[in-house]
Amino acid sequence: MNTFHSPAPFHLESGETLPEIDIAYHTFGTLNERKDNVVWVCHALTANSDVKDWWPHTVEAGCFLDPDRWFVVCANIIGSCYGSTGPTSINPATGQPYYGDFPKLTIRDMVNAHILLADALGLDRIHTLVGSSVGGFQAIEWIVEQPERFDRLILIATSPKASPWSIAIDETQRMAILSDRTYGERRPDAGRDGLAAARAIGLLTYRGPWGYNITQQDPPAEGIPESHRACTYQRYQGEKLVRRFDAYSYMTILDAFDTHDAGRGRGGVASALARIKCPAIVIGITTDIIFTPGEMRELASMIEGARYFELQSEFGHDGFLVEHEQLNRIMLGN
Repeated sequence: MNTFHSPAPFHLESGETLPEIDIAYHTFGTLNERKDNVVWVCHALTANSDVKDWWPHTVEAGCFLDPDRWFVVCANIIGSCYGSTGPTSINPATGQPYYGDFPKLTIRDMVNAHILLADALGLDRIHTLVGSSVGGFQAIEWIVEQPERFDRLILIATSPKASPWSIAIDETQRMAILSDRTYGERRPDAGRDGLAAARAIGLLTYRGPWGYNITQQDPPAEGIPESHRACTYQRYQGEKLVRRFDAYSYMTILDAFDTHDAGRGRGGVASALARIKCPAIVIGITTDIIFTPGEMRELASMIEGARYFELQSEFGHDGFLVEHEQLNRIMLGN
């Protein structure tokens, strides 16, 4: 992992300012002499900048993020807890972590941090911008802000604007965190139980009924079962997240998620998307209940010349993390 430090004040869309920021990032492959082989990947909600860590079988020889061909860059979003400035970072003004004092962020703020890093790395031209889920929010925001910087766009299971449905999902998760009386205490494990519950709620929407019904069936039993595989799975996933994430960062990102509107200040979504002139691929997932195939087809129709593809998957929104063979076939064939 690399870290870029910017000592200059970083101005946020809210009007608040971070006195300085760090941006954690990973790179894979080698930048060629012409600097025209850059692929920038924007990550999703609780992922980090290590694409190989969270997107299996994509950063490999012969795959669409082949490091022998491409110089792949991924930056951890500000507000997260994987090296970029976030709620558990030290506030220079106090010498203590921000925790609940961390300012509100927007997707646009996160993208402005990406721009800062890309400029510092001298990446004036980016061949391909890739974003899935919340990463797609960032990709859309970035390309409508700087359409001339990119030669190709790939959007997977995402949207140009947070929908009431997706905001409601986030609010339900926030309710779970706020119900934990420890949330608000100035310690990194505050709200731990609430975060576990929030993750379990979120996972229902990531996988949907098809994914659960395939993977979490109880084994045959003669009597009344004392527990259920699905119950164990929910608790395991909640515990798994709290071992690597904190409630303050989770709340910060959820709040930023809900601000997403590429059309804000640009005359609306259609006007914003009309700025995109490079070739674009939009990919939906057959069982995604967060960003439905219908919504993904609509997104593709709003980007001039965009081509639409669909992953066949029983794993809902998480299909983009699972169906790497399909994904690679689409990318390498187009």
